Amino acid sequence: MTTTKPSVDVVIIGLGWTGSIMGMELTNAGLNVLALERGADRDKHDFLYPKPADELKYGIRLELMQRPRQSTVTMRRNEQETAVPQRHWSTFHPGDGVGGAGIHWTGVLYRATPNELSLKSFADETFDSGFLPENMTIQDYGVSYEELEPHYDFFERVAGLSGQAGNVQGEIIQGGNPYEGPRQNPFPLPPLPRTLTDTLFIEATSSLGWHPYPYPSANVSESWTNPYGMQLGPCNFCGYCSNYGCLNYSKASPQTCILDALKRRDNFRYRTHCEVRRINKSRDGKTVTGVTYMDGEGNEVFQPADLVILGAFPLSNIKLLLLSELGEPYDPEANTGVVGRNFSYQITGSLDMYFKRHQFNPFINAGASGQVIDDFSPDTFDTAKHGFIGGSYIYTTQGPGGAIGGIKLPADSPNWGSEWKKNAKEHYGHHMMLGTTGTNMSFRDCYLDLDPTYKDPHGDPLLRMTYDWKENDLRMTEFMADRMREIVRELEPDSHTESFKKVGDHFDASSYQSTHLTGGAIMGTDPKTSVLNRYLQHWDYHNLFVMGASAFPQNMQHNPTGTVAALTYWSAKAIREQYLKNPGPLMQA
Repeated sequence: MTTTKPSVDVVIIGLGWTGSIMGMELTNAGLNVLALERGADRDKHDFLYPKPADELKYGIRLELMQRPRQSTVTMRRNEQETAVPQRHWSTFHPGDGVGGAGIHWTGVLYRATPNELSLKSFADETFDSGFLPENMTIQDYGVSYEELEPHYDFFERVAGLSGQAGNVQGEIIQGGNPYEGPRQNPFPLPPLPRTLTDTLFIEATSSLGWHPYPYPSANVSESWTNPYGMQLGPCNFCGYCSNYGCLNYSKASPQTCILDALKRRDNFRYRTHCEVRRINKSRDGKTVTGVTYMDGEGNEVFQPADLVILGAFPLSNIKLLLLSELGEPYDPEANTGVVGRNFSYQITGSLDMYFKRHQFNPFINAGASGQVIDDFSPDTFDTAKHGFIGGSYIYTTQGPGGAIGGIKLPADSPNWGSEWKKNAKEHYGHHMMLGTTGTNMSFRDCYLDLDPTYKDPHGDPLLRMTYDWKENDLRMTEFMADRMREIVRELEPDSHTESFKKVGDHFDASSYQSTHLTGGAIMGTDPKTSVLNRYLQHWDYHNLFVMGASAFPQNMQHNPTGTVAALTYWSAKAIREQYLKNPGPLMQA
């Protein structure tokens, strides 16, 4: 038996960054807003010291992540393989509970570049006809950098972004990223303090003629009060950041930046342990009427609403759209349909250097402390000469220094025993890493659909991921590996090890890559190739808006959170200023 609750103006599915932002924006408009979160409640006080300083619990056992037995995906590399479920989170880490992945993220907060938002147009203008692979399906977002810039700026003040601007109103600023899009304002806060790894990276890359700059960090460098009146304390470089909630209220998260202010509003409520199974459609099939969910006691509940905001993890967004039959599922053979199309991920590589002459302290670490170069971004050099479209940033960061994950040893070291202990003692604090995080283009045969075999605990199909590396992106990674070897030659370590993908390699889900999954419900200006219009409104159901990185037509080199937030504010502005005055499609198909 299904219980029906009283109707609300807005129901939000998921209470992470996008749900929190939408909650603030739509309660500002005077609407009665209800958020439904699948996981548990997580308050910022849950992370007071010493609770989070537990590497086994949070860093290894991934306490803040969804449990695969409750919600997982099946994976295969091509249609000839049989997809099997992911039993342990390895290649990516979906967050769980109020705050979502915004609790355990690193804190690296970037903007997209103008050309990344119009990548297909950039490619058509830059590359000869026939250069791009025939099965590459990259697209423009349908929104420009100039339109998003005020929303990037506002979210950076919400998060207390620390760093050094490189382009303020067209003026290139020394020490910042000269390749970023123009900002109207400098960063809210100065950069985090430098570490020894930062200094070495700056010296090496500068000598090569490149342009190092500090990571744009949502680990605040100074005390900060944001536009919502929320206060953050300066980062103390404790070393517990990625996979952890911040014990010092220094890392921006929905809890530290938005939720305490949102919870004070009389027109906002939220419910936890509510797993939405369907978004319900009206009889005429032109709108949605609310959502059906299972509460924490196993009861089925229908929550009516005039407006539905889907703001879950990208994979959850796609699964719910497919289960609810909202949009035509993508068919890669016929090249028809849109839901599940243009799934993309991330391609990374790393290099570890060992120095007898340098003593680092890997526990002097923040998730988003470090130095970066963008000299090999998609539009900063002639990528066609090297056989690919795309690019990558190259970075260093010190640590983390945990006793389990922070011990890095040279390649010839044994993995256990007395010799391992000896080497761990000798090399701890003598290791410096370089990393690369690159673009990932969308391809016709990389997509998401419902698995025909495996079911979740409710009997619904699991989401199936069909994905593999492509030669374009592997060529890009090989190019970046050569650039990182130039840095090694400058720094002259005693030894180093490498981990890079090569042309011919296949996707391996057994090791962590990133949690930057994108696409599947992409935005655009053509309903034949996108699920959402440029305002993140569903083409077919005008009172359904879908937030998050599932809207990205392909993945950019930079971390997605800043663009996810900017798009959410952009969509909320359109809802407040246009949709509420005249409910209906904001763009004509």
